[in-house]
Amino acid sequence: MDDRAEVREFLMSRRARVTPQQAGVETYGDLRRVAGLRREEVARLAGVSIDYYTRLERGNLRGVSDAVLESVARALLLDAAERDHLFDLARTANPVGLRPRRQQGDTPVRPELQYLLDAITTAPAFVGNNRMDLVAANALGLAMYSPLLEDPARPVNFSRHIFLDPAAHDFYPDWERAAWTNVTILRREAGRSPRDKRLQALVGELSTRSEEFRALWAAHDVRRHYAGQKTFRHPVVGELELHYQTLELHGDPGLSMTTYLATPGSPTEDSLRLLASWAATDDAARVVRLSAS
Repeated sequence: MDDRAEVREFLMSRRARVTPQQAGVETYGDLRRVAGLRREEVARLAGVSIDYYTRLERGNLRGVSDAVLESVARALLLDAAERDHLFDLARTANPVGLRPRRQQGDTPVRPELQYLLDAITTAPAFVGNNRMDLVAANALGLAMYSPLLEDPARPVNFSRHIFLDPAAHDFYPDWERAAWTNVTILRREAGRSPRDKRLQALVGELSTRSEEFRALWAAHDVRRHYAGQKTFRHPVVGELELHYQTLELHGDPGLSMTTYLATPGSPTEDSLRLLASWAATDDAARVVRLSAS
């Protein structure tokens, strides 16, 4: 991934998204060929010269200060995830004096993390890495993601499943939303870890093999993924409406833990009990393995 191109395309895509009305810019009846802001308008809102902003939008973030980045983020109405992404891109352009992000390798998770997962018995829980691999899970998590585990390829990868496995359209009732969310998370991770060759390889593979992925990746949308609601259609127990919470594991760089919770007294809570019973069967045992057998 070209660092300058990443900066250029991100800033241009955000500028094109903001209308003069949203930014509080008077147009005085000007005829515009595009709906978004002009460069000079962003420069004025950010308090920098048009030449300086043009330099930034051409992909040159060398030497840019945090104050200027904050001003540009406000001018472009960036949300928290987009602001973080802009700062990550600047960190890549200004590596001197910055501590590089530690990367998670392919080693198994610490035993203590697996103990923690196994202690969660009434909710699906799993640990994933920044390349969207499923690297560890509790019994209910393995049962819930059994459609992904049927593919013998390892490591299990959420992105490959969503974009390359036709069965994903059944597992995710709102497949378009799931696909968009997956790409926005992957785009954010690419900004945070621009030298991760395995992440670059995954993006390259998906860009080559999936037209849907290419279109979503080109939008440069980024998103935080810490809490919310998801719906799954499990082949054994049917629809599951679950609330998720994701925590970054700062002691294990590149890893995060996600737990899915059902609303107490809901049909999904009953379905999770049924799923837990199925997870103990021989049929499930043949599927729910993370490591290759």
